[in-house]
Amino acid sequence: MTRPVRIGVQLQPQHAPEYTLIRDAVLRAEDLGVDIAFTWDHFYPLRGDADGAHFECWTMLGAWAEQTERVEIGALVTGGGYRNPDLLADMARTVDHISGGRLILGIGGGWFEKDYTEYGYEFGTAGSRLTLLGENLARIRERLGKLNPPPHRHIPILIGGSGEKKTLRLVAEYADVWHSFADLGALAHKSDVLAGHCADVGRDPHRIERSVAWPGTDSAQAFVDAGVTLFTVGTSGPAYDLSTLADAIRWRDEHYAQPLAGLA
Repeated sequence: MTRPVRIGVQLQPQHAPEYTLIRDAVLRAEDLGVDIAFTWDHFYPLRGDADGAHFECWTMLGAWAEQTERVEIGALVTGGGYRNPDLLADMARTVDHISGGRLILGIGGGWFEKDYTEYGYEFGTAGSRLTLLGENLARIRERLGKLNPPPHRHIPILIGGSGEKKTLRLVAEYADVWHSFADLGALAHKSDVLAGHCADVGRDPHRIERSVAWPGTDSAQAFVDAGVTLFTVGTSGPAYDLSTLADAIRWRDEHYAQPLAGLA
């Protein structure tokens, strides 16, 4: 399967005292030619002032669905432990409709303890959170099949993580996109593990898009050669500096010029 090489941006909703700064950033990113605009699903900043300004993920995605015209949108990634899965499926279907079929449903097991404890959710262990993620993914799939009206399209599921026993098994079973936190040296091994899980569940591993954080123009081609076709640049408020994103888009256009398109 030949996939377009795509560039995403993760507009981290930390340290932005006004939502207008985030709205401006997503519109600037779309004007630059980004393929996907992501946010993250945390309740507090991950860097800098731990109690600094921050906004919630999914209400913001609803706004982005109206404010943007072309880009796909989503969370990189939704915290699987503090979102009721049936409600999350309905939220995703609704944002998918508002956006005209541009949502990617990114989800992971969750890891930032403060998100859980401050909002009254059980943090558990890494193992229990991944077990819950598996249960929730099954419920999300089932609920998406029941909703009336249904989504505009098959909503792509992006799963973030690289754990070989549990996370990659869930990627094999449910994901359309796998966002790996592995470096280039580990990526080939992780891909082989994923291929083994895919064989176990009867899926072609080439049906799953590979995604990583933007490694820079000097390293990007090596990741493409390793099978990666989605790169995401992260940036935080209040400035939302998009200069690195512009470099990544320019690299994409110089090496992989193509019509902008979402997942088939």
